[in-house]
Amino acid sequence: MAFSIDELTRKAKDVANKAADQTKAAAELVKINVAIAGEQKEIDKNYRAIGEWFVSEYEGEIPDAVRETVEAVNASKAKIAELEASKPVKEEPEVTEEAPAGKKCPICGAESDSKFCPQCGAPMGD
Repeated sequence: MAFSIDELTRKAKDVANKAADQTKAAAELVKINVAIAGEQKEIDKNYRAIGEWFVSEYEGEIPDAVRETVEAVNASKAKIAELEASKPVKEEPEVTEEAPAGKKCPICGAESDSKFCPQCGAPMGD
């Protein structure tokens, strides 16, 4: 059984077309999933805003149905405040006049010894 070059070329094109179609379908699926995730984030953001408004509006008059949830949120806020207060204080490094400042960025003027500006990302030059 002999294959002709034309038949082999046609089969290769068919396989390539199927692969391209599958790639397009996968890309479309990813695009749809990203859009769904974006909409879900919007829903979550809006529900959070409703909840924050409700709690602030009815402070002290929270219905029993959501009292435990509001208390859990308040406990978490208190824990966050406690953790924030326990963070170690960062000491600023002492700047000496004798140390060379480095190269000056030609774009934004920031000084650095690196190859690229830490502020804007521009090449620092030679």
